[in-house]
Amino acid sequence: IKQRLLEYLAVRQLKEDGRPPILCFVGPPGVGKTSLAKSIAGALQRPLQRIALGGVRDEADIRGHRRTYIGSMPGRIIQGGHLSAVRCLEKASAGGCADHYLNVPFDLSKITFVATANDLRGISAPLRDRMEIVSLGGYTYEEKHHIARTYLFPRQLQEHGLQEVQLDLPDDMLDYVISSYTREAGVRLLEKRLAALCRAVAVVVVEARSDDHHGEETPPSIRVDRELVEKVLGPCMFEPTEVADRITSPGIVAGLVWTSVGGEVQFIECTTMPGSGKLLLTGQLGDVIKESAQIALSWVRGHSSELGLGTKAMHLEKEDLHIHFPAGAVPKDGPSAGVTMACALVSFLSGACMPDDVAMTGELTLHGHVLPVGGIKEKMIAAQRAGLKRVFIPARNMADVTHEVPKSVKNTLEIIPVKRAEEVLSHLWDLQFSHSEAKL
Repeated sequence: IKQRLLEYLAVRQLKEDGRPPILCFVGPPGVGKTSLAKSIAGALQRPLQRIALGGVRDEADIRGHRRTYIGSMPGRIIQGGHLSAVRCLEKASAGGCADHYLNVPFDLSKITFVATANDLRGISAPLRDRMEIVSLGGYTYEEKHHIARTYLFPRQLQEHGLQEVQLDLPDDMLDYVISSYTREAGVRLLEKRLAALCRAVAVVVVEARSDDHHGEETPPSIRVDRELVEKVLGPCMFEPTEVADRITSPGIVAGLVWTSVGGEVQFIECTTMPGSGKLLLTGQLGDVIKESAQIALSWVRGHSSELGLGTKAMHLEKEDLHIHFPAGAVPKDGPSAGVTMACALVSFLSGACMPDDVAMTGELTLHGHVLPVGGIKEKMIAAQRAGLKRVFIPARNMADVTHEVPKSVKNTLEIIPVKRAEEVLSHLWDLQFSHSEAKL
């Protein structure tokens, strides 16, 4: 990202009248997309005009209303420098655009446009085709610590009127706040936690000042410890043993998913009950993930004899199989849970509990091939945050691990590439396979 921005700025300085690409920073909230836009404006020594697209539903809001309508007004480009519609984007690249209200063309060739988004799925294909997408991933623990110590904490001290001597935040307490009270890709929530600590200290400083009638005493200095953190922020929100506490019986597996706010650990649970062989899926699932569940079930039933599940697989015709994705209020979709669901089924039917330090991701085919998926960097960071030790990923995603995943994350995880679902099972339960056939 840094190299691409340097190239962008170098071209703008060498050819000011050129037609630069419109950069679109895409990433979870709080990873610095707007900060990068501000840095570009500062490097080019130009003022920055920031306008949100939320609530814009009509092209007339951008290009202006025709004066025949009651309440018509100029478009947002004239009002404050707003560009979003595909037509205006094309005109901007060509050097001109027209406002429907004023009916006067204006020149946009000297304006540098930078867009930000959390998710590309909400952007139309023609508009996305006219922008250069620059993806920003989440931060690691080490990066969050450095950002908080260098930028966030000094800024909060200044905004709350505190001096450095009045609030001492040791490194171990900063790490405790990061690991126990935040679980996000960016640092927005972390800054809110630091702000809460500053507010609590500000109250102590003001009370001490009101008790000091002479005003000559040294300002109080408060050192943050675990007791103060829990008093201000409440009890610990995220336990390091959460995964181990959840995986306590067969049929529960931890998977890795990508969301618009970064990577997450998604648990998958399955069980059976007397019935007629139906497959029940719950957890607010989309069509793609439902098909992945059906593929995982078909693969397990097709390889039941090799996996030693012959008798139990036959009983599925007289039982209903229920697969559940907890956090039912959160919509879920995508193909990357295929391998995870297959392992959950094998775990439940065999009665073997999954290791509590393992997670996985990968799309599964009917013949057991593990296909590559997206969001590898975010998923690896999520696995590190959750305290996992081993992660199974598609072998064709190892290039993403090499070029995108930070070294600090790779050093804490054993990343195991797999080409077939049998390879995952052989690592988990010491099964031996030959020519895609399983042998106990």
